[in-house]
Amino acid sequence: MTGNPKLIDKLFSALPPKESRALSTVVSLADDSDVRVFLVGGPVRDLLLGLAPTDLDVSVEGDAIAFATRLAEATDGRLVRHATFGTATVSAGWRIDLATARTETYSRPGVLPKVQPSTIDADLLRRDFTINALALALNGPAPGKLLDPTRGKDDLDAGLVRVIHDRSFQDDATRILRAARYETRFGFRLEEATQDLVHRDLPYLVTITGVRLRHDIERTFEEGRADQAVSRLRGLGVLSTVHSGLDWTPAQAKALRVLKPPLPAGSRPVAWAILAWETPSAQIEPLVKRLALTKAQAEAVRSVPFLRDLRARLNNDLRPSEVDRLLSSFPLNAVLALSVIEDTPASRWARLYLKLRSIHPLLRGDDLQSLRVPRGPAVGEMLALLRAAKLDGEAKTRADEERLVREYLAQNSE
Repeated sequence: MTGNPKLIDKLFSALPPKESRALSTVVSLADDSDVRVFLVGGPVRDLLLGLAPTDLDVSVEGDAIAFATRLAEATDGRLVRHATFGTATVSAGWRIDLATARTETYSRPGVLPKVQPSTIDADLLRRDFTINALALALNGPAPGKLLDPTRGKDDLDAGLVRVIHDRSFQDDATRILRAARYETRFGFRLEEATQDLVHRDLPYLVTITGVRLRHDIERTFEEGRADQAVSRLRGLGVLSTVHSGLDWTPAQAKALRVLKPPLPAGSRPVAWAILAWETPSAQIEPLVKRLALTKAQAEAVRSVPFLRDLRARLNNDLRPSEVDRLLSSFPLNAVLALSVIEDTPASRWARLYLKLRSIHPLLRGDDLQSLRVPRGPAVGEMLALLRAAKLDGEAKTRADEERLVREYLAQNSE
């Protein structure tokens, strides 16, 4: 066997210094332990595409957890073990995921697989797509050797997403969502037979738990072209299969695009509200339950029907303080969704409201008491009145606010 030192050099030069040093330690430990290690899957795919690997996934022919323990000791890294699957993660300002080379068997569609230690060759054949069934030998007799048993490099060159075997989507139907992400991320297309399998196996999405489906849809939101990825899910029939109330219109796609994906975790409730924007009111709660939405996500989605109904009231005749009162009862994520979903008076008011939230009176509680506003609820009421006046442009200075307080006290003392 012969390796390809240039591919190894390309890998290390593409990595940030911390990751490069950590991976060098992996190789040194493997050599000392007479263990073969391989970079596998996505990072190899990205390297061949000329992209910098964003993850470091290492397959170990042997006990990956024991190897990861030694790596954590050598680097003072944090070790997290996952004994069921023979995997571990080591991190210390960098992160490396290590897995025992293995085979997988599925007892029934949609369940997590049972794993058994095996060789790197068998490990590659258990994977989802040919473009991920790639490994780069990091040590051993042929460092830099590319292992490609399913001709994944040919599919990379052709821009194709191809499953390795025809039961792939039945074993794990979340692979359908993953295929759509790869299509849009890389500008690829589904290989013809693979697309036929997608249509055949869409019903297997019902075997996937709500939590797993939610996580996969969230990964779609994290894509740089998230709006296109969700559009592809709709085109493939994934959205309507996941839940009959889901749809994806050009307005929704534009709204997600305005949010400028990839979306961080804190923005996901906004994306869920956008995704649920066309969902009929009666199907909102079943959608929340089917996808096991988090509390913040569920609150945003449940607000969608009420915001849709409120749009008629959010017209040009309102004052800013009235808009503030109408929208302040809704989760911020839901209002943000309204602000980008369309270009109407309602969405424009929503955008203004997001700015108004930071506006407060110059006077504070102690100031009001010095002006002889009684302690208790009256202070809160006065602050609310002052804020409304400021929003409406009726109180621009501290003197304006003091005048309004005196007028209020005079009117309520009569």
